[in-house]
Amino acid sequence: MKRKRIIIMGAAGRDFHNFNLLFRQDATSEVVAFTATQIPDIEDRVYPRQLTGQLYPEGIPIFHEADLVNLVKEHKVDEVVFSYSDVSYETVMHKAAIVNAAGASFVLPGVNRTMLSSTKPVVALCSVRTGCGKSQAAMRVAAILKSMGKKLVVVRHPMPYGDLLAQKCQRFETYQDLSRHGCTIEEREESEPHLAMNSVVYAGVDYQEILSAAEQEADVIIWDGGNNDTPFFEPDLHIVVVDPLRPGHELSYCPGETNLRMADVILINKEFSANIEDIETVKENIRSANPDAVTIDASSPLHVEDPSVITGKRVLAVEDGPTLTHGEMQYGVAVLAAERHGAAQLVDPRPYLVGTLKETFERYKGIGILLPAVGYSDQQIADLERTINDTECDAVIIGTPIDLRKLITINKPVVRVTYEIQEIGKPDLRDVLQRFQ
Repeated sequence: MKRKRIIIMGAAGRDFHNFNLLFRQDATSEVVAFTATQIPDIEDRVYPRQLTGQLYPEGIPIFHEADLVNLVKEHKVDEVVFSYSDVSYETVMHKAAIVNAAGASFVLPGVNRTMLSSTKPVVALCSVRTGCGKSQAAMRVAAILKSMGKKLVVVRHPMPYGDLLAQKCQRFETYQDLSRHGCTIEEREESEPHLAMNSVVYAGVDYQEILSAAEQEADVIIWDGGNNDTPFFEPDLHIVVVDPLRPGHELSYCPGETNLRMADVILINKEFSANIEDIETVKENIRSANPDAVTIDASSPLHVEDPSVITGKRVLAVEDGPTLTHGEMQYGVAVLAAERHGAAQLVDPRPYLVGTLKETFERYKGIGILLPAVGYSDQQIADLERTINDTECDAVIIGTPIDLRKLITINKPVVRVTYEIQEIGKPDLRDVLQRFQ
């Protein structure tokens, strides 16, 4: 019987998970290639044979998404499976049109086919866009469950940008583990806060193996999702964070709306920063899409180490990278701190960009007068350090989830901005987590 020929469109994460669950043992299909986008240098590699299974003794090649049309035609592909997140519906349908015009079907796999069942209770933290505050919500949930005496394991959305075989199943318990695994800035941003709370964190490539390992040491598993992707594990409680600073995005980005409609609990974050009309727009969209969900009001008040470093100074705002690139936010907490504490000027970093950061600004043209802390490779981290140090300013405000001073040396005064989820009124997160008592 002729095998159905498949290409999986991805960005180093969801794509591999979909392959592992849907195709690795499916003798009726043949995945001829992955395509990759967003992540530098992921293409021109191979998903290794040790991970692909017996049907793929030579592994599966990974190409740049720009090669998609040629690959579809060359390999007479039947279906292209879309497998990455946080893209607008317009973008998704542009991709579909490209695939259809090349002669293949465009497929979005259903969530029930791509979630693993666990023997332990699972709380899933997801969002409708990158930068909603999902990670801070996950930290708040972890703190509450720990106060109930629960032993937690956090499983992170994949970021396997290095040696895929070595990253098959990663376990992090200490900061040294992050260095040992060669974690990027993005990986550290998601894992370090959990490690600071003495939570074990898993991530990697093969989430069946990861889940089996996590179940051995957890009372409760927290799925800490990435971007606005849906959970890899079937949740017993699904909490989704929405952002009233981007009203309407909860209904216009893939697969964020899927999360919105699946959610048991919807947390509306950043309410102190948003205007009332936008909060009401988001609440009306929630009522329309998922009227049975529990809705929690919340905000994320800022904490600045030393406001005097900002007041009256020319400052460079360094913000969370993914939030400003594919998350499309125009500012972050560093910019907010500069405004609230009377900075004389936000300094534009663009005249001082070097290396890969120039490419980042060329690709994401909506970035404003601030610097996204992209760091997918050692070279990008080095370019980030040099750009910060070359920028003519009085001080640097770090608004990233981790303290960049641990990774790079900055040659001018630095102040860090942090924030935590703070619920407003009732119900709150403790109320919805009582079922795990």
